[in-house]
Amino acid sequence: MQRIFVTGAAGFIGSNLVDRLLADGKSVTGWDNFSTGRQKFLAGALGHDRFQLVEGDNLDLPALTKAMAGCDTVFHLAANADVRFGLDHPSKDLQQNTVATFHVLEAMRANGIRRIAFSSTGSVYGEAETIPTPEVAPFPVQTSLYAASKLAGEGMISSYCEGFKFEGYIFRFVSILGERYTHGHVFDFYRQLLEHPGRLQVLGDGSQRKSYLYVQDCVSAMLHVMGLGTAKNARHGAEIYNLGTNEYVQVNQSIGYLCGALGLQPKLEYTGGSRGWVGDNPFIFLDTRKIRGTGWKPSLTIEQGIGRTLQWLQQNQWVYETRT
Repeated sequence: MQRIFVTGAAGFIGSNLVDRLLADGKSVTGWDNFSTGRQKFLAGALGHDRFQLVEGDNLDLPALTKAMAGCDTVFHLAANADVRFGLDHPSKDLQQNTVATFHVLEAMRANGIRRIAFSSTGSVYGEAETIPTPEVAPFPVQTSLYAASKLAGEGMISSYCEGFKFEGYIFRFVSILGERYTHGHVFDFYRQLLEHPGRLQVLGDGSQRKSYLYVQDCVSAMLHVMGLGTAKNARHGAEIYNLGTNEYVQVNQSIGYLCGALGLQPKLEYTGGSRGWVGDNPFIFLDTRKIRGTGWKPSLTIEQGIGRTLQWLQQNQWVYETRT
């Protein structure tokens, strides 16, 4: 029986992936240091006889290598995803994203595992000149430490594919929405509206254009591509896929969807400028023709994804509680 190793298994995307893998009949070892992951997200998986949870950190290479033994495929989702405050702790992205990815690759090599899926980001394109942005677009100057650290991880994976004959799949995500969502603009806006429904602070001027993808569509895309095994025939390095919808919205539009669903008309308070923070890309829209050409397509629109996310947050307000 195929046994899958998932880093960041207790996180937003990781826990949804774990549930899908178990439903598909796979055995799963989940790995998480619980810096941001929630054990509650694995409540269903923990009662499953084909699931094992191991608490550990990707920076602990011996423990990681031991935990990975017996697996044949790795989904590497664990990362520091704090783009906005990256400049407050510059080493965090390097350690938790780049060095951690190197450790995952080395643990795989020690265990004779050669198949890896990696969660990268559309942010590696920086402020792209080509919109929608394809996988083959030239890279501009990097605008965030997060994206730079993810791009370094991509480079190492591609090098291991070339040098050690790994089978690598790199998925460049837009922002992901849906059940178990715990950071991002919908999460932050809803928290504000719970605290003061009459006003809403918006970073930037609200004109930023973003694309979003529902988490179940994200998981389906990864599993679909992994099932095809396209990287086996990659000429060099890993196979790269953009993941997203074929639409985008302005931040102001997403606020409209959110407030409309809540029946609120708050006063919008903008901080100004076309960017919410240093490294905030004012226009992210990925060209997804490559993965659509394999037969995959998203099931929900951005508006529907925001609706599902809000519904889950309303039913699970415990995620806003301060963690101890």
